[in-house]
This record gives sequence, C-alpha cells and structure tokens, in this order.
Amino acid sequence: MKVDIQSLGTFNSLAHEGAEQATAALCQMTGIDASVEVTKITLMDRADVGESLRGREFVGVQFGFEGELAGDTVLVFEDGCADSIVEALVPGGAGDEMAQSSVKEIGNIMMSGFIDGWADYLKTTIDHTPPTYIERRGHEVLPTGSEDGADQVFVFKSEIEWVGEELSFYIYMLPAQDSLVDVMTAHANTEDDAIPIDKLTVFNEMTTEGTRAAAEHVSMMTGVETEAEVSRISFAPIEDVSKQIDSRTYVGTVVEFDGTPSGYLMILFDEQSAYNIAEELMPTETDGEEFTAMHESAIEELGNVMTSGFIDGWANVLQTAVDHSPPEVVHDMGRAIMDPLAARVGMNQDHAFIIESTMRTDEIEFESEIHALPDEEELRAALDDLLVERADETEADIEQIFQT
Repeated sequence: MKVDIQSLGTFNSLAHEGAEQATAALCQMTGIDASVEVTKITLMDRADVGESLRGREFVGVQFGFEGELAGDTVLVFEDGCADSIVEALVPGGAGDEMAQSSVKEIGNIMMSGFIDGWADYLKTTIDHTPPTYIERRGHEVLPTGSEDGADQVFVFKSEIEWVGEELSFYIYMLPAQDSLVDVMTAHANTEDDAIPIDKLTVFNEMTTEGTRAAAEHVSMMTGVETEAEVSRISFAPIEDVSKQIDSRTYVGTVVEFDGTPSGYLMILFDEQSAYNIAEELMPTETDGEEFTAMHESAIEELGNVMTSGFIDGWANVLQTAVDHSPPEVVHDMGRAIMDPLAARVGMNQDHAFIIESTMRTDEIEFESEIHALPDEEELRAALDDLLVERADETEADIEQIFQT
C-alpha cells in the first residue's frame, strides 16, 4: 500500500490547523498567549512514543475516536502550565476536584475542535469518547495507541509553546495504522510521488540498525558502553525542519552524502556530552573544563567513524554506493546548524523526511543525536528499488526482507 507525498503534506497541514484552532480556543478562554511551534508526522516504534516527555510531570485529557479515522488522541500540559490554566478559569483555585474539572473542560473544547476539523476535511463523521483526565509522568501520560498489531506507528504531534514562558503542551494523535493508510490512500492525488508504507517501515528499522552500528563504533573507540535509544522518520514542511532540534548549543559534524539517496547527515552532541566523550578519546587529560581545538578534533574523528557506520549500513542494504564528504565540525546553537541545511534541501522540495536517532550511555554524561535529511525523490527511488518479502510476517532482517 502506498501514500503519496502530497497527501502526507495535506494531512500534516490538517493536523497543524487543528492544533491552531485548539490553541485559539485555549487563548480565548484563559488569556494565555500561546502558539503552535511545530507539527509533524512521525513513524516510530510503538514503545518509543512520547520519549521526548521523559522525566517530566504532566496532566491532560485523553480521547478515543472512531469512524473513517479511528484511534486515540491526548492533550497534555506540563504541570506549571496546567496550574496557570486552572487559575485563569477558576481564580483562587478550588481544590483538586475543581482543578481536574477545569483541565477536562478546556481539554474537551480544544480537542473537540481538533477532531471535528479532521471530520470536516474528510467529509465524514468522527465520534469521540468523553474526555478522561490523566495525571502521569513522562510517556505514561500518552495512550498506548490502537492495538492493530503494528510494531511501528504513525504519530501526529503538535508542540504548542506558551509565549514568554519555558512551558509547552502537546497534542498527540495516534490513529490506527490501517485506518490512517486507508484514509490517506483514498485522498491521494497522484501515484507519481507515492511512498510504499511497508518499505518506509522497514527503512526505519534499517535506520535503527545504522544507529546501533554507530553506537558500537563509539563503544569501540572510547571503551564506554553506548546504546542506541530511539529511531524515527518524521515528515514536516521545510520551514519547520529546523524546529526538530532545540536551541541548545551543540558540537558535532555535518557531512553531505551522495548516492541513492543523497542528502545531509549530522552527528550532534550537546556541549557537555561533546566535552565528556572527547575527554574519553584523548590520550591525556586536559587542564580545566574549556572546550578546546583538541576536543573538536576528537569529535571530528568520532563523527567521521560514526557517519561511516551509519551510511555504510544503508549502502549495504540498498545495494548501492553512498559516499560522503569529509566531516565539517560545527559548534553552534542547534537551529543555527540545521537552518542552512534545510534551506539547501528546500530548494527542490516543500517537505522533508527527517531521520532521527539518539544514543546515550549511563557511564558518563553523554547523549548524541543523529539527524539525516535525505533527498525526497531519491529516498522514494531507493524504496521503489527494494522488494519486501513477507513484510507482515517477519522481523526486519536484511537478508530475508530485501533482494535486488
């Protein structure tokens, strides 16, 4: 089954507009100045959904919905944000019961508009359950998703930022994969730019393997046991690509790769992680905690080896040559690194697939992110050249699933 790029873009825009309407309702009822920061469609392992919420406390409301499109959706607020919403609706507060009632009230209004927007576009009826109040930590605040047997799921995520405050809230929509693909296929406009969903799923599994290979290279070079954490493929408008990465300062490498597909690959460490991992690579300890040219050189060497492991894995599976340029060391804020690359990709396409992976270790404070921006047409060509055998019966095993 295939979904065309245009329908992915349309559904991404639909989710964004729904989030805009939900946010407008919030602003009108509470006076809170908020805006939708980014909306994206992500294909990821079911177990990794909500990984970005790790370690934080949330409250929210959850709904089930059914009709032409079925699944679960949830609106979650960080604790500080929820307290302010309750204060705006019930000045002076009125205990836990009234607080829960206030969150349910605003959540019901916001999410009803969100779901109704989808129904209006699809020219159908989508019913949703009454809101259920939830109060949990991290990804546990999210629904598990429709149990349709799929190990990987499509997630629509909108991040809404409270202007002037370091607080955000999120809308997660987890449609049942079969119903989503059926709806997208029914609203497809062309077969010329169709993406085979089963192959995209397997490509995501391949990315996971590439991340594991990169993590193994880190372990071999440093002696620090490193694990691959999350791999996902996101789809977003070009103007939102730089928002996939936060505004922290990063140190890392950027390479351009050529072949099928071509594009750009970034290996990024937050500044403290870069310092820590560089120290493990250097033969002698340095004086002080300043990030020096020696540290940058160590990161350049590590980034080159990690890049080779990641991209060579693609080339082996795709049965093609994928070469990459020498790594360029970058040391800047995340969006400042991503912006020029997104601009280059955007010269030829309106949307982009962003391939993201993370890895970390418990031995030292260290976390790394891998971001790839492949050319859309060449990624589609790579997927078209693959034949998937028993995709719904087997694990993503290179020799069993792919053949030339």
